[in-house]
Amino acid sequence: MSLHARHGLGLGLAALTLALDQLTKLWALNTLMDPPVMIRVTGWWDMVLVWNHGISFGLLGAGAVPPWVLVAVTAAIAAGVAVWLFRSVRWLPIVTAGLIFGGAVGNVIDRLLYGAVVDFVRWHAYGYSWPVFNLADAAITLGIGLLIAESLFADKSPPKSAAE
Repeated sequence: MSLHARHGLGLGLAALTLALDQLTKLWALNTLMDPPVMIRVTGWWDMVLVWNHGISFGLLGAGAVPPWVLVAVTAAIAAGVAVWLFRSVRWLPIVTAGLIFGGAVGNVIDRLLYGAVVDFVRWHAYGYSWPVFNLADAAITLGIGLLIAESLFADKSPPKSAAE
């Protein structure tokens, strides 16, 4: 696969991530908000609407940081990830950058539209609960996990050519 095609794949994955994220958030807003409801999917998985005014996992929420600061920081990170996507030559970092970029833009859009991020997926078991999240958060987490795996286990030899 050419470098140009790999970059197209990364951008396509970012666009798909963004579109699915926004569609699932619209579903959550239309289904879970008025009146507020919780949908039990399984014994360990619920759909419940939560407004995240902070950063990941609700950290720095409750007005600790002005919303415009979170928008600016997240947008700057997304821009940096986009630059990273186009500077990458290996397919896995390009894919991870696409996932992270699409997820970050999805959460920026929420902050611009609603002043908070729409979270709605709740996993829990045995009295423990993972923080409520959304598809953008899952894409970012998957992208970071793949990036860590790639950095630990990938062949570090340079590619034979940039066109490969």
